[in-house]
Amino acid sequence: MKNPMKKNVSHTVRRAQRFPVILIGEALLVGAVAGLIVLCYRIALTYASKWLNEILGLVRGHPVRIILWFAVLLLLAWITGRLVKWEPMISGSGIPQVEGEVLGKLKQDWKRVLPAKFAGGFLCLLGGLSLGREGPSIQLGAMGGQGVSRLLDRGKTEERYLMTCGASAGLAAAFHAPLAGMMFALEEIHKGFSVSLLVSVMTASVTADFISSHIMGLDPVFTFRLEHVLPQDHYWMLLILGVILGLMGAFYNKAMLKAQDLYKKPKRLNETGRLAVAFLAAGVLGLVMPSVLGSGGDLIVSLTNGEMALQLVVLTFVVKFLFSAVSFGSGAPGGIFFPLLVLGAMIGGIFAMAGVQWFGLDPAYINNFILLSMAGYFTAIVRAPITGIILIFEMSGSVSQMLSLAVISVAAYITAVLVRSEPIYESLLGRILAGRRGDSRAGGSTEGSASGEKAANHSAAGGQKVLSEFVIMGGSVLEGRTVMEINWPNNCLLIALEREGRELIPRGRTKLQAGDRLTVMTDERDAGYIHDKMENLCYTSF
Repeated sequence: MKNPMKKNVSHTVRRAQRFPVILIGEALLVGAVAGLIVLCYRIALTYASKWLNEILGLVRGHPVRIILWFAVLLLLAWITGRLVKWEPMISGSGIPQVEGEVLGKLKQDWKRVLPAKFAGGFLCLLGGLSLGREGPSIQLGAMGGQGVSRLLDRGKTEERYLMTCGASAGLAAAFHAPLAGMMFALEEIHKGFSVSLLVSVMTASVTADFISSHIMGLDPVFTFRLEHVLPQDHYWMLLILGVILGLMGAFYNKAMLKAQDLYKKPKRLNETGRLAVAFLAAGVLGLVMPSVLGSGGDLIVSLTNGEMALQLVVLTFVVKFLFSAVSFGSGAPGGIFFPLLVLGAMIGGIFAMAGVQWFGLDPAYINNFILLSMAGYFTAIVRAPITGIILIFEMSGSVSQMLSLAVISVAAYITAVLVRSEPIYESLLGRILAGRRGDSRAGGSTEGSASGEKAANHSAAGGQKVLSEFVIMGGSVLEGRTVMEINWPNNCLLIALEREGRELIPRGRTKLQAGDRLTVMTDERDAGYIHDKMENLCYTSF
């Protein structure tokens, strides 16, 4: 029987000293495991999309078959609802859940999440819901990392590193985008990086991408070509489009959260009832407008091939937007990542096509605006501009648009910040935490999600020890003050200080400087609370 007491303070510190070497080897293993899991998931979803198209072709125009198909959709909703009830952590995209666990605010069980998320995501895409594969792929990859950690009997600190590696590998395998997978894991999931983490995440990401691309091929996700680079005298249009994308991104975030609220208002509407609404909506749209079903990759093909008129693009955008809200708000296991890229592409298409009709824009640049709008819309919604830029150039295979990608992403980012739109995954994580604090059904999970003063008042903190790293920013509370002058969080021990590549022993009179990297230790129960408190100390001036 495994002894949890071996994960004590001395063991955690000694193992952390060997992290740079240990993590690379383990990241290679996690990348292989996560890559295989997500590869199987991609293949399953490919069949789900193929079967859905065949089913719609068979039932269209036959009333009896249509009735039978709607009965099947209700059955799919019931099965998916049972899966969500059995394992609530599979609801939604899965990215907030991974972020919450890496930050020490949530707990997941890979043995339950892996099969339930895989099956639930497959059933939702088979039913035609407007969801993507990327969120589930990230969660599946992270759970693969957790599984490797548990099977190897690693400590909590190491487990969170391996989950970050798994998340990176999941996105890399899902989109053939290893650099974007690496940046997303650091920028959105782990929210920080060190050299050892950077190398290990890159190792996992490249490993997963190699495995996936070996089977699925090396072609980028988007195969359309850009004939010309957008001239710099057109960049004023990018600024206008960036503002539009920032506003539309803020509206998207509010709409998705509002959709969740609307589903929760009818008290009698349980998991199955909410999903039934989404599946039935998919059934109706499958008969009248099948192009909006699923993640929407075919819409980008039609748009970039010039097969859609302006009026049709506007109509499709509205329907796809509303259907995405209906699908995601229901709590179905599926992501918003790819559908939001499709919506962003359509905003760019509408903007460029209107420019051609009314302002004399050269039609050769329409696809440029389509591509650039994906990055801008992603940035406004997720608030991860570097990931957005890298993701789009990896998915398109085009590196000639880097400057214009940066311009539109910065414009969209600033606009979203000015209108005070909270990043979507942070909003969703906050809702999960708020719901689980009031849920005493899941034994131990409320302890894992504690993130306020409640966590600080644990009188009997137990469990494994967790190490976390933070970098002191210029102008923050810690800069220029000595260790003894700081009101450190409860149950937090400062064990290491790295400055300009040299490790110092932190003493009471040690003066902290901007750029110092602090390593703190806490109990796993308090990790979420400590993370929030340390972020306030290191990154803010109050």
